[in-house]
Amino acid sequence: MTDRTKRTRGTRWGAAAWVVGVPAVLAGLPPAASSRLPERLATHWDGETPDRSMPLWAAAVSPALVWAVLALSMALVGRRGGAPAAAWVGVSLLSGGVSLAGAQASIVRANLDRADWRDAGSVGTGMAVTAVVAVAAGVLGWWWAGRRVALQVHAEQGASGEVMEVPESERRVWLSRTANPWLQLTAALTGLVAAAALLAGAGGLIGLRWALIAPFAITSVLALSCASVQARVTESGLEVAFGPLGRPVRRWAAQDIVSARAEKRTPAQVGGWGYRLSGLGTTVMLRAGECLVIRPTKGSEFAVSVDDAETGAALLNAFSARDAG
Repeated sequence: MTDRTKRTRGTRWGAAAWVVGVPAVLAGLPPAASSRLPERLATHWDGETPDRSMPLWAAAVSPALVWAVLALSMALVGRRGGAPAAAWVGVSLLSGGVSLAGAQASIVRANLDRADWRDAGSVGTGMAVTAVVAVAAGVLGWWWAGRRVALQVHAEQGASGEVMEVPESERRVWLSRTANPWLQLTAALTGLVAAAALLAGAGGLIGLRWALIAPFAITSVLALSCASVQARVTESGLEVAFGPLGRPVRRWAAQDIVSARAEKRTPAQVGGWGYRLSGLGTTVMLRAGECLVIRPTKGSEFAVSVDDAETGAALLNAFSARDAG
């Protein structure tokens, strides 16, 4: 399986979890609070006063249908528009999902424990908070998408020796990325649980139970940060970035690397999956097989499981030898 295939699969896992999870939350909130809601829910306000309503079932289904139309439209745009369109698709789905979920939570909370929809409270504060979070999600999505599109892979696929010959007039960069779909799925599922609990608390269905929200949220963040890794070799040396946002990052200058090589390793050899410390040094193990291994001038060896490690090692050796010379 190529690096590009793995990257695409990981992206699809996350997108699928988001596309399925958002309508589940939208359609599930009103029925979950049905015992505390009037038969019809206020769904539109003229300032502070509710002026339109819907039956409870319609208030549950309508935003889910809006989401379905948005998701299908974005799927068509993404298939026909290429990489630039994919960035807009990601931003639209992120900000759109946050907007719809926040609006639904605000509507449920405004109608909670009201005998009639005309007595519903205001949604102003909830909608204002939702707007801020939606914009932040869109900006974050655009930054991440732009970062991924901007990364260019310039790998010398035919390198057969341990040291690649790089003419002084040329600048070469090697980039490889690996993702573990099971860790990505774990991050998505625990994140959805945390988000659902947070929305239920915001909607007044339950209290804000941080003892439930925090562990799932922390697990989601940790799993996501360990689910993918990106190794990049330039004239400056080696850079290994973790997670979808490329943070945190470990760096080694070319002159601080004694040698680099490709080596096959398994989780059993290094003590499991993820960031492992063993007798072999430090290994970032996301899949068994080829790893890029470096021996720095100080400290133990460092290995990262990425594709085409032989090319990365050869280029890194070339840069290290140039600096040493």
